[in-house]
Amino acid sequence: MKQLIKACFALVMMVGAMNAFAQDLDLENTLYLDLKDGRVTIEMYPDLAPKTVTRIKELVRQGFYDGLTFHRVIPGFMAQGGDPDGTGAGGSGQNIPAEFSEMRHLKGTLSMARSDEPDSADSQFFICLGVAPHLDGAYTIWGRVIGGMKYVDHIKEGVVPELQDPDKIIKMQVAADANS
Repeated sequence: MKQLIKACFALVMMVGAMNAFAQDLDLENTLYLDLKDGRVTIEMYPDLAPKTVTRIKELVRQGFYDGLTFHRVIPGFMAQGGDPDGTGAGGSGQNIPAEFSEMRHLKGTLSMARSDEPDSADSQFFICLGVAPHLDGAYTIWGRVIGGMKYVDHIKEGVVPELQDPDKIIKMQVAADANS
């Protein structure tokens, strides 16, 4: 009987902690990124990169990212996606001005991919798989993974076209809009 009471107490405490975590989230500035292995929760930084976060949310709400591949995944560095062509050369057709900051590129950081031109970010983004100080101050950081990084770590490695059957974004949602 004591074991049952302890188990029930532990369950109540766990549910309470999960509810407290969910209540602390700004659902309008949180993304759910569903991958083959599970859900990744992303906290966005609208104060740090307001134009980028606004554009990401527009694209997410249009379903733009659903089904797109991770076309460039380099172990210990980053996983890049958001290209509708799947080649690394495409985008949504709308560039976003650079919003560089002093924030560091640490494991789990989300940042915008771009060409040599600072204001060339579009829809492609990357998730850092490790620390990348050479990117600091030169790429727009707009969020960080706050849950499910283990699923990001399992994205299939390689670079298209050598990478065959790359992993996909199953669904990406603004948490405020999510049904599940």
